Amino acid sequence: MNNPFGFVVIDKPTGLTSHDCVNRLRRVFGIKRIGHGGTLDPAVTGVLPIAIGKATRLLQFLPGTKAYQGIIQLGRTTSTDDIHGEILTDKNWPQLNSIYLNKVLRKFTGNIKQKPPRISSVHIKGERAYKRAHRGEVFELSSKEIVIHQLLLLNWNQDVGQLEIKVNCSSGTYIRSLARDLGEILGCGGCLAQLRRTQALGFQEEQCIKLPNLNNNNEYEVPEIVEPLEALAHLNKFKIRQQEELKDWRTGRNINGRVSQNKSSLNLQSDDDKKLFNFIAVIGLENELIGIGRCIEKEIIKPEIVFNAIG
Repeated sequence: MNNPFGFVVIDKPTGLTSHDCVNRLRRVFGIKRIGHGGTLDPAVTGVLPIAIGKATRLLQFLPGTKAYQGIIQLGRTTSTDDIHGEILTDKNWPQLNSIYLNKVLRKFTGNIKQKPPRISSVHIKGERAYKRAHRGEVFELSSKEIVIHQLLLLNWNQDVGQLEIKVNCSSGTYIRSLARDLGEILGCGGCLAQLRRTQALGFQEEQCIKLPNLNNNNEYEVPEIVEPLEALAHLNKFKIRQQEELKDWRTGRNINGRVSQNKSSLNLQSDDDKKLFNFIAVIGLENELIGIGRCIEKEIIKPEIVFNAIG
């Protein structure tokens, strides 16, 4: 495939890192310019959007809100805040019911401060936290402000101390931290037992495909790519009208024109996502995406990203 451009939405299998999936698609498409839109731990499955080719420049313009469904195990704390880490404490969980658990879960909704797990990809002085943790270094991570838009209790099993939850949250939220903090409030400890991401960067679970494997001919079947304009459906649009205007755009000049306001049903929930309405998907004469612009004055569009620039 020549110059592939768009997104592939992988249903990430357990046991692989997000980078493993990227490397697989680099072999599938035969190019290096491929990147994922949000790390998933090896044990976590679900929606992993991967940008192909020049679409890596578009990841910043996709909505950051994510959704998960998972199981929290009460009574146990671990070094990683999930069930796979070294066990630090094991306790009995109290007698609980759904009414009380829903009351406690409400404390985690809205704008809250959350401390990331020590085993995480957070940067500390230019190095990932998990690398320092694996070396046995002692350090403290600062709490970060996140937003949990929705936190639903789907099921509570008193016998095994597990609650199944559904979470809709901002980018940067750690469900492992949520499990840890919930257990702390309940006085018995907690960790994440199982997790699946059901939404990320505007892509839904039903859009996922399996990670390509080698066929009987020792070849990879190339998956269908989601077109960039489909992924950017939440942005306002501007359509180039003539060759001279296209030349201005490709040489980085501001252009004048009325922007087509988006009325997409996509729900941009967080403040960061709402800022995306300042950006415009610029469409070429052949109805293809040719870049991203930004309104700097009424009907004046400044180029932010120009594909196939000249001059």
